[in-house]
Amino acid sequence: MLDSIVNWVISLMETLGAPGVGIAILLENLFPPIPSEVVLPLAGFTSSQGSLNVWAAFIWATAGSVAGAFLLYWIGAAIGSERLRRIADWMWLVEAEDVDKSLRWFDRYGQWSVFFGRFIPGIRSLISIPAGVDRMNLVKFGLLTLVGSAIWNAALIGCGVWLGESWHTVSNLMDQYSTVVYALISLAVLVAVGFLINRARQRRNRSAQADSSDTTR
Repeated sequence: MLDSIVNWVISLMETLGAPGVGIAILLENLFPPIPSEVVLPLAGFTSSQGSLNVWAAFIWATAGSVAGAFLLYWIGAAIGSERLRRIADWMWLVEAEDVDKSLRWFDRYGQWSVFFGRFIPGIRSLISIPAGVDRMNLVKFGLLTLVGSAIWNAALIGCGVWLGESWHTVSNLMDQYSTVVYALISLAVLVAVGFLINRARQRRNRSAQADSSDTTR
């Protein structure tokens, strides 16, 4: 899988140059199996060999990040809070009230999650969708996405330049980092599901007690 991605990115950069890096990062936002942890260090290494301008690679990569983020933002905006509430009412354990609580949380902390989310695998792309659902201010969303993505892209491209032929070390380290992040996310999901199940059980018990008290009157 990794070898095929590397070969595809190499052919893309050979054909299009720096814009190929931007296209790869744009697609990475929409299809997470294309990892920026591979694309960007490889672009840095390629630029160190003189086959690619490092600044052009950085600019195109950041443009691809921002473009992909806005596409996902508009997907979230198209879904909208009302449709999300209807979906929540239909789903097991989840309620429309949960959507309202999440949106209130996003109103309060969303700007930081958009910024710091750019450094977290799995979250980096998806954070744009709730921003769109919440209709976060476009200028603020764009600036936070631009700054966060620029830092991430510069760091990985710089590592590729610095490590040279050992650029794949970055992706190996990022794999370990991603494993820890995914484990924490899985734990958080399990805790959330446990909370929702417990909440549903408590509400059933209260409803049963209320029905019982009504029949005894």
